[in-house]
Amino acid sequence: MEILKYIGSFFVLLGSVFLFLGALGIYRMPDVYNRLQAGTKSSTLGAMSMLLGIGFLQPDWMVKMIVIIIFIAVSNPLSSHALARGAYRAGLSLFQKEKIDAYEKDYKSMEDKEL
Repeated sequence: MEILKYIGSFFVLLGSVFLFLGALGIYRMPDVYNRLQAGTKSSTLGAMSMLLGIGFLQPDWMVKMIVIIIFIAVSNPLSSHALARGAYRAGLSLFQKEKIDAYEKDYKSMEDKEL
């Protein structure tokens, strides 16, 4: 049982590092799209690592933690995509140094079809 404590502590520490780096990425990135990417990727991995660590520390909770991890793995990327799409439709601009808007052509043709 002592080995489960060390494994759980490692995953909780790893998760907290990823969550800290995600918060730092949100603070440092220049526009909403980069912030969404930094926040989503790191918070997904950080939360999943922490929950897995809690599952190792409390073996009775492991099944519940696995269910929550699956929910996070599905819902975080979907919510991030919805937020990014809403930001794009609202007209939030890209960072000034960005030269390519790969979604612009598809978005314009989609707008034409809706009208």
